[in-house]
Amino acid sequence: MNVIYFHQHFSTPKGATGTRSYEMARRLMEQGHTVTMVCGSFGPGVTGLTQPFEHGRRRGMVDGIDVVEMDLSYSNKDGFVKRAGLFMKFALASVSLALREKYDIAFATTTPLTAGLPGIAARWLRRKPFVFEVRDLWPELPREMGAITNPVVLWLLSALEWASYRSAHRCIGLSPGIVEGIAKRGVPRDRIAMIPNGCDLEIFDAPEDTAWRPEGVAEGDLMAVFSGTHGLANGLGAVLDAVTVLKARGRDDIKIVLIGDGRLKPELLARAEREGLRNVIFHDPVPKARLAGLFASADLGLQCLANIPAFYYGTSPNKFFDYISAGLPVLNNYPGWLAGMIEEKRCGFPVSPNNAEAFADALERAAVDRNALVEMGANAKALARREFARDKLVNRWIDWVEGSVK
Repeated sequence: MNVIYFHQHFSTPKGATGTRSYEMARRLMEQGHTVTMVCGSFGPGVTGLTQPFEHGRRRGMVDGIDVVEMDLSYSNKDGFVKRAGLFMKFALASVSLALREKYDIAFATTTPLTAGLPGIAARWLRRKPFVFEVRDLWPELPREMGAITNPVVLWLLSALEWASYRSAHRCIGLSPGIVEGIAKRGVPRDRIAMIPNGCDLEIFDAPEDTAWRPEGVAEGDLMAVFSGTHGLANGLGAVLDAVTVLKARGRDDIKIVLIGDGRLKPELLARAEREGLRNVIFHDPVPKARLAGLFASADLGLQCLANIPAFYYGTSPNKFFDYISAGLPVLNNYPGWLAGMIEEKRCGFPVSPNNAEAFADALERAAVDRNALVEMGANAKALARREFARDKLVNRWIDWVEGSVK
């Protein structure tokens, strides 16, 4: 079976971003299928191709995957108009490939929502099976965040959402809220599967000699880490609010390490400097292999998002699964399915949103009771192995994709 796989933000493990598509493609090939991965260029991503672009694209084999990379460099720091233009350019280039390439199944994954356009073309113009994977609900999330307010744009996105879901032979949602959102657009439940992000245990079972801490974090400090985009959705201002409380309490033994980049990083840096928040260490993005070493030395993972109700059940954050893969307890600052899981499995600290005191209290409890923290970490690792191991989830994913041709 030949699969054409559209993911604008594809990366190999050498990048500093999620690798779900790489892992899925690799497992497809292990089962005898071939994969053509269509992607763009993405700041923290590494596609594996290094030759010059010709006529706006480059193509080559990366770990057995036929990668087609468009010369469309995307960054989370870009403004809305530029990002929207890049999304449309990638979608149109992908439609062109969907109409010309030889394949048996078209698979497309968000974000952005425009990833559905080549799948729609494959379904209706070439009569190919189309599977659509939804990682975030659009336009619900940007509308609730206030990122998109133009009613015409919101209507167009809603129409594209409906057309993508209804054109797909099968859909995949990465969280309970996403599955519910797809079903509300009229897609029968038997055409939707929930397959969340998974745990790459082999990456995060890091040997002790790779463990490291950034400059400014002492061996005896409690080190809490956040790894991901520093953008509007991530609500990292709440972390600085908690650090302000810790500063007032004199807790200079608790260090917060923020790893990554994004549009709001300069603003966060400026605030930390202005308010003298020395307990916050900002670090550039790092590849997953090196991130595993950092996690091996960390005490706690921070799962933070802005307090937007659509996030509660409508996201499946890579970082959460990376944390539990490494056996890190998780401090989660918003309600929803992950908070419920953390509480039920006793693998961290769910705290209420916009509550700097509660956030700081949880960090202090973690620093004081290290034995309980170790137990929570063991529970997190057990959860990762039992329910979210990549190999277990990928078999469900492949069965679901293969079933679209039956």
